[in-house]
Amino acid sequence: ITFYINCTYILVTGGVISGIGKGIIASSVGTILKSCGLHVTAIKIDPYINIDAGTFSPYEHGEVFVLDDGGEVDLDLGNYERFLDIRLTRDNNLTTGKIYQSVINKERNGDYLGKTVQVVPHITDAIQEWVMRQAKVSVDDDGIEPEVCVIELGGTVGDIESMPFIEAFRQFQFKVKRENFCNIHVSLVPQPNSTGEQKTKPTQNSVRELRGLGLSPDLIVCRCSTPLDTAVKEKISMFCHVEPEQVICIHDVSSIYRVPLLLEDQGIVDYFCRRLNLLTEMRPRKMLTKWKEMSDRSDRLLEQTSIALVGKYTKLSDSYASVIKALEHSALAINYKLEVKYIDSADLEPAALQEEPVKYHEAWQKLCSADGVLVPGGFGVRGTEGKIQAINWARKRKKPFLGVCLGMQLAVCEFARNVLGWEDANSTEFDPETKHPVVIEMPEHNPGQMGGTMRLGKRRTLFKSTSSVLRKLYGDAEYVDERHRHRFEVNPELKHHFEDRGFRFVGQDLEGERMEIIELQDHTYFVGVQYHPEFTSRPIKPSPPYFGLLLAASGKLQNYLQKGCRLSPRDTYSDRSGSSSPDSEISEIKFPSLS
Repeated sequence: ITFYINCTYILVTGGVISGIGKGIIASSVGTILKSCGLHVTAIKIDPYINIDAGTFSPYEHGEVFVLDDGGEVDLDLGNYERFLDIRLTRDNNLTTGKIYQSVINKERNGDYLGKTVQVVPHITDAIQEWVMRQAKVSVDDDGIEPEVCVIELGGTVGDIESMPFIEAFRQFQFKVKRENFCNIHVSLVPQPNSTGEQKTKPTQNSVRELRGLGLSPDLIVCRCSTPLDTAVKEKISMFCHVEPEQVICIHDVSSIYRVPLLLEDQGIVDYFCRRLNLLTEMRPRKMLTKWKEMSDRSDRLLEQTSIALVGKYTKLSDSYASVIKALEHSALAINYKLEVKYIDSADLEPAALQEEPVKYHEAWQKLCSADGVLVPGGFGVRGTEGKIQAINWARKRKKPFLGVCLGMQLAVCEFARNVLGWEDANSTEFDPETKHPVVIEMPEHNPGQMGGTMRLGKRRTLFKSTSSVLRKLYGDAEYVDERHRHRFEVNPELKHHFEDRGFRFVGQDLEGERMEIIELQDHTYFVGVQYHPEFTSRPIKPSPPYFGLLLAASGKLQNYLQKGCRLSPRDTYSDRSGSSSPDSEISEIKFPSLS
């Protein structure tokens, strides 16, 4: 293996329980280093055998995050992109399935020349080669090779699944030398209610297990509900064989924007500079100043606006992680506290009135009291009629509405049924026999295979109208590049029936065949998009469709449009501005003042 030593590798492992916050810690460490002037990339390793996250139910693993190149990946890559303002590729998500597939393909091609192919050395070598190769790929607009690669190993230390990865990194630390490799171990310090005492035993056991597998943590990040007592910190230091300064406490905070600040306060930059010989710029960290402003701001918000999220995976908020984040970014930009009202769309259907009347009335009460309605993407017929009911209510009552992907397709179905009078109008996904197929399967989709057969990744949408609200929100752009993930599309042959009644298709793909954006005339804000704008929303640069929804929900949209949208948060963020480089003047990015 030819090793690429110019890069520094930071491995984040987790102990005690999964879902402890490794992704946020990894993102925060990357953010701090980026704010010191370094180019940072990130890799997420998932020990499951699936090739990618594309076929998961959101209840399994949270939402499926989509990248520019169409990669369907773990939602942690969404955290990396949002925190670091970078653009990753599908190979930044490494799974057991991908590694075994690549090794088996090599074996079938005869690359191992009669050798017995084994986990060690063949699988472990393949993991190391993958990480080295991916660490070189630029993720910033300036095309510069990363200097730091943050690697998050999913799961919990000691799992059977993650053993080959742990072994690969045990070997890796010697190949790249100690000064280029550092391990952060994230552990839980529980505080049982009975005694109120912070317990260190789970952390001790977890670190002992990691050491037994050949990796020694350089930093132990303790997740706890309240700040660590000094005595507890010293105890962890003594039993886990690290200096007290190597024990970092991340207690529960009001907003995740505070996590990079907590790490910074505990001297993590100085530690990295000493331990990894990083040549950082020790200047005032403008980027972190911005994070501090954001977290202070989110703590101080007084006014509140509520959005009804009508979906079918509402029991697990991770199912809509990017959607919630996009709403939060937009709410923060207009100085409002966000309340998301989760509504299971099936509870809005007439059948629910018979079976579970209490749930039915509660769901309708939530919908009626919300300031805006959002119908996100999804698959499958369950709950679609409830979503159509919600869209119908938003259209008739002139409530701000945003439909994303399936949400837009159902808005087309609703309009066709209730305005055009086509009572059986539907998507062929849900009713293949409908006489009015307003949403049809795309010609290139292959129904035989489940994974990776959709229209995926970054595609261009051209605005067909200069008066479009969304066009104005995008800073009067002629086109937008956004990420897609769908198999069905609006039937282009029926387009004119809708446009005659004020239901306009204001955005289409380059060929003019795919309907990408809908807007309803004479409505406060009734917008549907075929793409998923939430995937490119950033804390300091909210996504325009979501930003419009929040502006409309808080009654500020007209005023904002009259001012010419000059301060659109997206103005500072285009593929041409190169604003993701850490040197760009963060102070330019002013939130719009909408007083």
